[in-house]
Amino acid sequence: MAIAPIRLFGDPVLRVPAVSVVDFDTELRTLVRDLTETMQAAPGRGLAAPQIGVGLRVFTYQMPEEEPGHLINPALAFPDEEDQFGPEGCLSLPGLAFDCHRRRNVIAAGFSMYGEPVEIAGSDLLARAIQHETDHLDGVLFVDRLDPQMRAVAEQAIREAEWSDGIVPEIRESPHRLYGAAR
Repeated sequence: MAIAPIRLFGDPVLRVPAVSVVDFDTELRTLVRDLTETMQAAPGRGLAAPQIGVGLRVFTYQMPEEEPGHLINPALAFPDEEDQFGPEGCLSLPGLAFDCHRRRNVIAAGFSMYGEPVEIAGSDLLARAIQHETDHLDGVLFVDRLDPQMRAVAEQAIREAEWSDGIVPEIRESPHRLYGAAR
């Protein structure tokens, strides 16, 4: 297992939709272990493969006091219309957090690293993490989901962040309003 460098905002790999996993092999299991170890070392609540430069539909997550989990080729469904609004951060935008709308409840279907079907029902923080990481797999960053006023605040904060080298942020409006649902 290895801790991988996390790609930061501005890296083009973060804007490219990931491809579906078709081979559930030893390399995939190594990727899941590396994602988990990198996420825990950061530390973070989730990490998607594109954040370490791998363009596959794989992410890991870990909630407080729980064992880490992972999901491959996720598809999201929402059992209701209830929303949540609160702070969200990202390991690819270290030290920054902004209030963001998400759905409060989610059901994520996908596969384990062994190719077994998996379904995860989550609320609140887990739902937020699943939607956030699935967005990464679609090339969408959480700052794309901010309202216009908060997006302007985020752009300024990114320009001023020590890690940004003064990049001019490319924050876009989310390409879909499905709260992280795969297109």
